[in-house]
Amino acid sequence: MVSDKAKVAVIGGGVVGSSIAYNLAKMGCNDVVVFEKDYLTAGSTGRCGAGVRCQWGTKMNCALSFASINILEHLNEELDSDFDIEFEQGGYLLLAYTEKEWDQFKKNAELQHTMGTPSKLVTPDEAREIVPGIGTDELLGATFCPKDGHCNPHHTTWAYAKAAERLGARVKPNVEVREIVVKNGRVTRVITSDGDYDVDVVVNAAGPWAKPVGAMAGVDIPVYTERHQILVTEPCAPIQKPMVMSFSRHFYCQQAPHGSFIMGYGDSSELKGYDIGHSWQFLDNMVNVMIPVLPFLKDLRLVRQWSGLYTISPDCQPILGRTPKVDGFLMAVGFSGHGFMLAPIVGVLVAEMILDKPTSIDISMLDLARYDRGELILEPSVV
Repeated sequence: MVSDKAKVAVIGGGVVGSSIAYNLAKMGCNDVVVFEKDYLTAGSTGRCGAGVRCQWGTKMNCALSFASINILEHLNEELDSDFDIEFEQGGYLLLAYTEKEWDQFKKNAELQHTMGTPSKLVTPDEAREIVPGIGTDELLGATFCPKDGHCNPHHTTWAYAKAAERLGARVKPNVEVREIVVKNGRVTRVITSDGDYDVDVVVNAAGPWAKPVGAMAGVDIPVYTERHQILVTEPCAPIQKPMVMSFSRHFYCQQAPHGSFIMGYGDSSELKGYDIGHSWQFLDNMVNVMIPVLPFLKDLRLVRQWSGLYTISPDCQPILGRTPKVDGFLMAVGFSGHGFMLAPIVGVLVAEMILDKPTSIDISMLDLARYDRGELILEPSVV
């Protein structure tokens, strides 16, 4: 069989892979092919909670998220797509229930302000003004940032992919990468269900399948997958603009543009692996956790629930960039539940790396070798 050729093969047709392909093409490298073994957004992207925030507790996450939101604010115009990404900036209201958490929020806000994030500390009374009807029993305080919000993960991915194709990239859904050929320490070829492709660069943007894709190239990526469940209610009139979230109580809840409430719960006992079934225990937990906080939810009927996979790294931070173990093999994996919100800037940064350009943000500390160096980046503000 005669091989096809491409400069860059991107493995994974979620929002991260699509963003990388678009940004490569935008920067002049249109010899790119994206392989997705199913349909675009079939993995974690299409099952995520769709929130984006710049309220974080580490300098790196503040920088990445702030840059991503700046991109999202103008992405419809940039991509010129029929798919409106439906970006709504209703803010995030983050709730503190313990003294330790409240102290951390104060530190977070101080850091965020040095990065340009317009967050603010609010009292329980001010929280009720932001989200009328919110229960404030045991609430010590909160932070709010109007720049935060949510958008449509399907439309965002499709808009990136279509824009990449217009610039010359090839996007191939329903094509599985079965082997990555490495010769003399560098990638040379990918073998797929659609034939073989001689390539110079392979980008692992495979989400939950990051580890097995890494293994194809002989790279051990220290991530694991974990199920996270979400539910959605029937739609109702607009009640709540911001995403409401608690790190100590492990929940998030937002009202989507069409009126339904979408919410999830971070359960450390959730299944590890690739099971995306769902449970009645999750529904029971959500009811018990959410109704004291948002009492008006008790009058809404549940419509459905679903599950997606977090791909979790040892420090819950993404693994970005090259590895000295295999030349031409790059990673954009291990986002630990935050890939959707970071994808816009990650696409820029990985494209810059591939094209040997200076990166817009220094992400050298997010390399795979940080685990060997013992230089983990521990984020205090995650569900």
